[in-house]
Amino acid sequence: MIDIQALIRPNVRGMKPYSSARDEFKGNASVWLDANENPVNNRLNRYPDPLQLELKKRIEVLKGVPAANIFLGNGSDEAIDLLFRAFCQPGIDKVIICPPTYGMYQVSAGINDVEALNVPLNADFQLDMPRLLPLLVNSVKMVFVCSPNNPTGNSIRTSDVILLAESFRGLVVVDEAYIDFSEQRSFSQEIKHHPNIVVLQTFSKAWGMAGIRLGMAFAHKEVIEVMNRIKPPYNVNVLTQRVALKKLQDTERFKQEVGMVLSERELLRQELALLPIVNHIFPSDANFLLVRFIESRKVYEHLAAKGVVVRDRASVAEGCLRITVGTPKENQKLLKHLNTFKP
Repeated sequence: MIDIQALIRPNVRGMKPYSSARDEFKGNASVWLDANENPVNNRLNRYPDPLQLELKKRIEVLKGVPAANIFLGNGSDEAIDLLFRAFCQPGIDKVIICPPTYGMYQVSAGINDVEALNVPLNADFQLDMPRLLPLLVNSVKMVFVCSPNNPTGNSIRTSDVILLAESFRGLVVVDEAYIDFSEQRSFSQEIKHHPNIVVLQTFSKAWGMAGIRLGMAFAHKEVIEVMNRIKPPYNVNVLTQRVALKKLQDTERFKQEVGMVLSERELLRQELALLPIVNHIFPSDANFLLVRFIESRKVYEHLAAKGVVVRDRASVAEGCLRITVGTPKENQKLLKHLNTFKP
């Protein structure tokens, strides 16, 4: 068994968290005079629920994870930062990152003065287990695994992630921002068997709510408790909670939108494969394709000049552009301009 309490930074483990007015009184009342709020009711004059309990109960039903095992934050980036603050002593502890992958793991490590050991993915963009496992020493507190991975699009082998969790005394943080586009089973169902697995998901991708900045973490209760202990008291605002609750009522539309993206992803892949300027299209379980082009920078500039913006990922994957799957109309515009490019 993993001792979660032993992993927590000593100063965090012993600290007394801030207690807000909404934390201290849990019942119902008709007159609220405890939080120094403006008493004029405009539907926004009261502080939000600091633990977002109504929203978590809805997510519990949707994801099959108990509310006590759910953390909600200002995007997944807040959860990533809080994990560093809770479990990594600055200047002492280390984390492992497996590039090419999401850049905020490295940024958060730098902000928190935590050394990030880079163990690149292998040629198939899978975890390099022979290199990774020997590095799981006591000073390493977390390993970040993005699955499906950004920017490569592929899912990481389930067996490798489980082996990693079973071989490690720290936390395995599995970032599943794109899981709704994948056939792979979420690791959120593994936290009851592997208490050191932390799963990150988001409302920004498949749910189409990047603008409200709402991220989720699923983890052992002790991990969730320490994240709640050190987060800002009202980290998810009233408007975000309301919009998310409303969106979660329309699961049928969610399924239709995901279905459209998956259908367009396949059509886009087929059309791109016919272009002579395309060298390779990497398999994708996400809402984007990583594509290796002949003269990728010139292709990028050509598209930008036509008002079509893709992501140049040549710095992490040679000659590659990352193309988000758009609407049918947007994808046709992209293909039209790619067909006019002259190397």
